[in-house]
Amino acid sequence: MSGYRSDSHHAVGIGPDEAETLIVNGLTAYQMLQRSVKVRAGQTVLVLGAAGGVGSVLVQLALDAGARVIGTANPRHHEALRALGVEPIDYGRPDLAARVRELAPAGVDAVFDHLGGATVTLSYRLLNRTGTLVSYSIAAKLDDTRPVLLDFLPLLAKLTFWNYLPSRKHASFYDVWAGAGKPDSAKREAFRAWMRTDLTQVFDLLRDGRLTAKIAARFPLSEAAAAMELAESSGRTNLGKIILAP
Repeated sequence: MSGYRSDSHHAVGIGPDEAETLIVNGLTAYQMLQRSVKVRAGQTVLVLGAAGGVGSVLVQLALDAGARVIGTANPRHHEALRALGVEPIDYGRPDLAARVRELAPAGVDAVFDHLGGATVTLSYRLLNRTGTLVSYSIAAKLDDTRPVLLDFLPLLAKLTFWNYLPSRKHASFYDVWAGAGKPDSAKREAFRAWMRTDLTQVFDLLRDGRLTAKIAARFPLSEAAAAMELAESSGRTNLGKIILAP
């Protein structure tokens, strides 16, 4: 469980499981959508892993902002995603890119990519002329035995290179904790204030019923190993976040 205090003023009326689900995933989704991309009503966004921990929050926030949302997910979650207003696509389709193009012939305004690796090139190509790609993980490489840094550095290099091209597209990597280790105390405090402000916004959306904390499974702390196995499984098809309870 997170160290977040459930008796905080901003958490009144919010259960500990909901708070735990949204503290990191909610902040990540909110900041990518509102600060990195600034998604607006009428835009079209593509969310890879729309049923995942961050993805399930991203699609709700994008829809709440008035955007059209296309999301990739396991077919077992398509009905739930349609109920939210998402246009789902089977992430295993060999013609996934062609299907996205059918839905958005001119390209999408934003892609949120948690897979990394080779998928970011496809994600970048699916953007429209002024679109933004936000990469925020390298989940496709989690099962590799080699050091993560060997995959992360080429990803950053690729994203940086694209930004130097004569194009109005933009690409970046998002890390919600990027400002936590600032050596300057004033900058660290500014980072904390920023986080408090955004988390308050996320919890307000939850209390207002505009956002739901999607919980895929709950495990007692004694079964932490089973929870980790489910979370890291390459065949994972969970809808939302996995919670450990004391």
